[in-house]
Amino acid sequence: MAKHLVITGANRGIGLSFVEHYLKQGWQVSACCRQPDIAPELSLLKDEFGRLNIYELDVSKPESIELLLKRLPNQPIDLLINNAGHYGPKGLSFGSIDLEEWRSVLEVNTLAPLMITQALFSRLKRSHECVLAFISSKVGSMADNSSGGGYYYRSSKAALNSVVKSLAIDLHADGIKCVALHPGWVRTEMGGPNALIAPAASVQGMAMVIGELSEAQSGEFLDYQGNNIPW
Repeated sequence: MAKHLVITGANRGIGLSFVEHYLKQGWQVSACCRQPDIAPELSLLKDEFGRLNIYELDVSKPESIELLLKRLPNQPIDLLINNAGHYGPKGLSFGSIDLEEWRSVLEVNTLAPLMITQALFSRLKRSHECVLAFISSKVGSMADNSSGGGYYYRSSKAALNSVVKSLAIDLHADGIKCVALHPGWVRTEMGGPNALIAPAASVQGMAMVIGELSEAQSGEFLDYQGNNIPW
């Protein structure tokens, strides 16, 4: 049986590139996004590959996660990529913090990945070599922060990294490896047109890191080239 990938935020950018990459590697892919009806690139990939299924998922809504659990095939999950992300308002400065906006970013970037992992746990532990990959960001690194600002996104990714570290410890006995990944500055809707890295190049690197991840590396914060990033 083909290996099985479940990925969130699969309709564009890095997520879409992950879907295409693993389909070409012969994987079965369960691609999740908020609005499958207006995800033409995913639909084209579904037409091309018979191993792609597309599911509606709003990661910020518990009832949507529960519905996904019912709809997914009842089989082991070999790789879960928590990719869905939300930056929030750009250009934010101290003195203009909006709690509702901050909560929205934390909901998508930090809370949802843990809740999705928890919901899918019974299927994750049935895999013989399961990996949980969480798309983080270098801006969540305390040591790397030399410019300040970015309160919503920075805090959400720093908190996500903490979640990943704890999961690596808690799920070690189940043989599940976890990693927080920095994709680089990628040309996506979030990264913008001036970013340095094409989505396919970033995904190729991250897929290699995922495929070669050792037990000793579980819980680490790595970039798309496999380099450690300081917390």
